[in-house]
Amino acid sequence: MSDGRAYPRPYLRPPARPNRAAEAEPRRSNAAVPVAIVALVLGLYLGQYSFLAPALLGFVLLLAGGSFLSTRLNPLSPHFYLTRKPSWLAVGVVFLGALFLLWDAYRLFVGGYGPLLNHL
Repeated sequence: MSDGRAYPRPYLRPPARPNRAAEAEPRRSNAAVPVAIVALVLGLYLGQYSFLAPALLGFVLLLAGGSFLSTRLNPLSPHFYLTRKPSWLAVGVVFLGALFLLWDAYRLFVGGYGPLLNHL
């Protein structure tokens, strides 16, 4: 006894599409790593002339790392606003560079190795 109703066909699963997330651009950037390394080397080099140079560069890196954690503002970038957030590796390298420079400035100050100002 059929009442004439047509039942819908069973649901067919659509064909699998390629994973577009794997092809997409990465969501986080490592661009701050080379800048932090250059700032670290520059601070260590300038530390032989004044202990203020590594302290200043250390504070700049510390503020940049704090900015990386809170917003997309990047004081180390020429465009100042990031289209992608920095990776956790980049944030870690910036903070480690800042801590190392601040430790070096403290070591130079306490040891009396780095003069405050260079005599001209």
